[in-house]
Amino acid sequence: MKLLIINSVCGTGSTGRICSKIAREYSDNGYEVKIAYGRSSFVPKEDEKFAVKIGGGFDLQTHAIKTRLFDKHGLGSVNATKNFLKWADEFDPDVLWLHNVHGYYINYQLLFKWIKTRPDMQVKWTLHDCWAFTGHCSYFSAVGCEKWKTLCRKCPQKKQYPKSSLFDNSKNNYLKKKASFTGVKKMEIITPSYWLSDLVKLSFLKDYPIEVRHNTIDTAVFKPTPSDFRKRLDIENKKIVLGVAGVWDSRKGFSDFIRLSELLDERYVIVLVGLSEKQIKKLPKNVIGIARTNSAKELAEIYSAADVFLNLTYEDNYPTVNLEAQACGTPCITYRTGGSVESVPENNIVEQGDLFAIKDLLEKLI
Repeated sequence: MKLLIINSVCGTGSTGRICSKIAREYSDNGYEVKIAYGRSSFVPKEDEKFAVKIGGGFDLQTHAIKTRLFDKHGLGSVNATKNFLKWADEFDPDVLWLHNVHGYYINYQLLFKWIKTRPDMQVKWTLHDCWAFTGHCSYFSAVGCEKWKTLCRKCPQKKQYPKSSLFDNSKNNYLKKKASFTGVKKMEIITPSYWLSDLVKLSFLKDYPIEVRHNTIDTAVFKPTPSDFRKRLDIENKKIVLGVAGVWDSRKGFSDFIRLSELLDERYVIVLVGLSEKQIKKLPKNVIGIARTNSAKELAEIYSAADVFLNLTYEDNYPTVNLEAQACGTPCITYRTGGSVESVPENNIVEQGDLFAIKDLLEKLI
């Protein structure tokens, strides 16, 4: 039996680690497994045996340009996708497990046209956000948009991920996605949260079987892990409030962390992992910025060193960072956002934007 997993990354980031965990489990059960990915040239050594690259750097850049100019995300990478599908035909998978098919690396129309030529292949699709059933955005709750239920148009999120676009192509995107993603014979939708499951049931994907399967993490890696992290940063006597994200923007609560730093006294230090060099240079003195790390072990050391993990996300599905922090023995506080609340004790949930409540809760937990 053969399993083919498709995701934007392999072995890195939250979705990449989820895919690698699935790959190892299926491989241990006798499957021949491959992970096809298109972003980032880095793959952890233990996952290299699974990895199959789709396209290259030039292809990613041209796809991103097409997205930025014409709002046609997922409709680039034509040659890269055709070449990959030739390989996929030869690999001949019994099971196809899709994850993020957005990310400037694959053409979803060609991919699903190929899927529909293989009616006996079992297809699973784990949705990590809402992009699959909208005309542009990956989340819409922050602006209260419900156009995705009927037909996207005049997108209020045109400036948001997957990329700020010059033109609004949301209506055509919605119709193309609906035509591509519906009508697959043996496909089931998997969502990591009940919150996202409820949304899918209102979308054009509602006719597929939908299963809620909470994300899991590798607890052999994410566990209380000693390190010299505090000593290296000269914060041995500080109370560490930690935030971790792949990309830090307003949706992830970056500006809220900066405002929170103004409310906390000198006993505290905020540590943010995943910042760009530009963001790090502009941080206030009581906020320490760390660039993104691809090492799960290093991340476990940082989680373990912190006093509290803080997730100030405004739009999210079922973030694995909550799980990773708590597995390392660090309590987690989150805003009442999407599926983020499904992995955190009710007493540690705060209404969005209430930084004074965050400050009070930090005092109680530390």
